[in-house]
Amino acid sequence: MNNKSSVQARFVQIKSALVDKIESGEMRSGDKVLSENKLAASFGVSRMTARRALSELVVEGILARSQGVGTFVSDSRPMSSILEIRSIDDEIIQRGHRYSNKVLGVDTIQASQRQRIWLGVAANSVIFHTKVVHMENDLVIQLEDRLVNPALAPQYIEQDFSFTTANHYLSKVAPLTQADHCVEAISPNTGLANILDIDISQPCLKISRRTYSSKGIVSYARLYHPGNRYRIGGHLDFNPTH
Repeated sequence: MNNKSSVQARFVQIKSALVDKIESGEMRSGDKVLSENKLAASFGVSRMTARRALSELVVEGILARSQGVGTFVSDSRPMSSILEIRSIDDEIIQRGHRYSNKVLGVDTIQASQRQRIWLGVAANSVIFHTKVVHMENDLVIQLEDRLVNPALAPQYIEQDFSFTTANHYLSKVAPLTQADHCVEAISPNTGLANILDIDISQPCLKISRRTYSSKGIVSYARLYHPGNRYRIGGHLDFNPTH
């Protein structure tokens, strides 16, 4: 084995050892990781090799670095941006994980008074209603409860949501121009807890989202997430561009 291969093997060894400790629960979110110097001494490698291992784990989101403080195990919950709307399957695949879903319902219903307000439709209107559970590596991370205006997406109800998502389909037939968001913490009822596969005492994150195309309100979705498995966030850049 040449020197380059040896360094690479030791660098991978450090990464694997740290990931194993995190996955086993020996190290948890917020725990401080050994410094580069201590890792180098522990594994018998150069500081540069230890630094590379830590840096790549930071880039991969497994560790988080705080300048002047140290490197810590990051929050392992997936995070969705509140500043943009992306399909849940794209989020999961981008993280390098496996996406799957379970369709709970695809129905045509008569809109209630509240649902008419949400979608901006007339009295006695018929609307589409879908409920889909989205999973990441077979773990439930979202229940999508969505209402859709048939006037703007007439073939929505005919789609096979085992193979596509509502976001993917609606973005093609009624491209998004505006969206309203509301985020709140809720306590699940028994039915919701069972669907999300959580204890009823576990809080949930609820995102209510109304989306618009150039012709009007397309859909109103309520997205429920287990609070211990999901986050939302984003980055704002206030520096002027030149």
